[in-house]
Amino acid sequence: MATTELAAPDQGPNNLGAEPARSTVLTAAQAATARHEQRASIRRWLLTAPALVTISIFGILPLIIIIIYSFLKAAPYGGVVWSPSVEAYVSFLFQEDIFTDVLQFSPDFLEIYLRSFGFAVLTTVICLLLGFPTAYFMATRPPRQRNWWVLLITIPFWSNLLVRTLAIMFIIRDEGLLNNILIGLKIIDQPITLLYTNFAIVLGLFYSFLPFMVLPLYASLEKLDFRLVEAGYDLYASRPKVLFRIIVPLSKPGIIAGCLLVFIPALGAYVTPLILGGGRHLMIGDLIAQQFGSGRNWPLGAAQALILMSAVLVALFFYVRATTGKVKHGQG
Repeated sequence: MATTELAAPDQGPNNLGAEPARSTVLTAAQAATARHEQRASIRRWLLTAPALVTISIFGILPLIIIIIYSFLKAAPYGGVVWSPSVEAYVSFLFQEDIFTDVLQFSPDFLEIYLRSFGFAVLTTVICLLLGFPTAYFMATRPPRQRNWWVLLITIPFWSNLLVRTLAIMFIIRDEGLLNNILIGLKIIDQPITLLYTNFAIVLGLFYSFLPFMVLPLYASLEKLDFRLVEAGYDLYASRPKVLFRIIVPLSKPGIIAGCLLVFIPALGAYVTPLILGGGRHLMIGDLIAQQFGSGRNWPLGAAQALILMSAVLVALFFYVRATTGKVKHGQG
């Protein structure tokens, strides 16, 4: 007992001396780790700086300018007057009577927006109905052939959208290829007026944006485990049941991506309705371009662009929320 009591005080100074040394080592290691993390953070910021600068200059800054312009007054010959006003937003739904100066409801702009939404929805539905079988056919080909089918789908992108739209115009005009074939086959006696109609606009939008639907669907269907399809047939499921209970639910990510990639650009299309519609059936893109061009009303054009963006964001929020919830529910 006495020996133990004498040995204990001898170990005390060694322990007291080891603790500061150990804490010094830990502090140095922590400092080195902090410096390494700081350098890594700086390196990450430097790598992302070009992207951030590009997004700020070409994305955020123009949006800020459009927001500011929408709350200003229009100058007589284009441009803006730097005076705060909400006249642009009021004139979207109301017009001032030239005799009484009383605001009256005017649905003209609203009708153009509803027409554009209708065209965009119809284009999306047609692209989905025709794009899904196309993507399924591509996904079920042998691996060596799939790349060739993808190449064929992307061929239209090799030419400019304006050139493709003009080609459609030459095909469906009164003296175009389609009417000449129908007349030559004695199916019709006189040319059918297809150009400068709603049909021509939807046809042009469908042709322009069909690849945007096919490619996401193909990417989703290519990863599909077709053993599940075979299992469905082994369990005596009919073809419609296999399609709607197995294939469609598993390809929903591609369907959602394709619908978004078609709907958004179709809603703001400019070239297609201008050429194939002949200016008779305006869409939102043409309307906004007119305000910044011949209309010389920049605040109204900016307000119309912001209203369109807000409506699209709200619609996409509820659409993605609903479809994502269904996917999670189906997986659960």
